[in-house]
Amino acid sequence: MSIKVRYFASLKESIGRSEDNLEFSGLTTVVDVWRSANPNKALPDNSLAAVNMDYVELNSVVKDGDEVAFFPPVTGG
Repeated sequence: MSIKVRYFASLKESIGRSEDNLEFSGLTTVVDVWRSANPNKALPDNSLAAVNMDYVELNSVVKDGDEVAFFPPVTGG
């Protein structure tokens, strides 16, 4: 299955790219997508993830054609 991965803000800067296109076979979760795309980089604590523009938990299952987006932790004040 084909998954598009997008990175935003400081994650995009630290990874050095804005997106990936990955191929998977079998059951895949959001965190599996991160690990496959970035095998030597841990997902920062409190990062947010979205599938098809809806925020999801990291253990959410992705399907063929989904777009997975990762956002750094957000602070405000």
